[in-house]
Amino acid sequence: SLTIPNLIVSDHEVTRGEYKAVMGKDPSTGIGYDKDGNGLGVADLNNPVIDVNWYDAIVYCNKRSMAEGLTPCYSISDSTDPEVWGTVPSSEDATWDSVICDWTANGYRLPTEAEWEYAARGGDKSKGYIFSGSHNAKDVAIFNEKTPQSYNVKSMKPNELGIYDMTGNVFEYCYDWYGNYDNASQVNPTGPAKGEGKVIRGGSWNFKMRSCRVSYRNATYVDYKNDYCGLRLVVQN
Repeated sequence: SLTIPNLIVSDHEVTRGEYKAVMGKDPSTGIGYDKDGNGLGVADLNNPVIDVNWYDAIVYCNKRSMAEGLTPCYSISDSTDPEVWGTVPSSEDATWDSVICDWTANGYRLPTEAEWEYAARGGDKSKGYIFSGSHNAKDVAIFNEKTPQSYNVKSMKPNELGIYDMTGNVFEYCYDWYGNYDNASQVNPTGPAKGEGKVIRGGSWNFKMRSCRVSYRNATYVDYKNDYCGLRLVVQN
């Protein structure tokens, strides 16, 4: 069976406001919506941050860790300081792709795909739900039958672990390269050494309901920015 070491999973996707507080700006486009579907304008900071790629996500993780006095998890060319890494690449970059994760560090990082699915399914309290927290997607997920854009985080019901939006709203980046997914009898697998893109999980506001299933897998290129991918943070407990 799959074993996941002690982990603290954020109960919400990183918001525009949280991203702006660390990075100095909100790159997100599109109008945010509240839980009742009312448009709040492009400056709504309680919606999940979007228009960030996978490289941006690991920079944010380390910068937020440093800002809060935690040990950063990611290193590139033997440095954990994103300022040393230089400008975030606008195309796939071999140096950035060789990032190393210190799994023992207490800073923020992206979940592995196995960690993400474990949390989405409710961990040891899993009831076998099709979606994260329910068999009915409309209880827990924002998807394209409901909204013209993402909603404020925590607009829908949480799963049994108290975690919101693990199905719908925006896809969430995982650490892993996309590849064969066989996590049986492993301790916290971290995915293949290389792949065509990084794993995204959880479905999105502009994808169909089936993408919100906890079993659904997809991937995106490391340099690709769009309005349907965001991120969720985890830390070792």
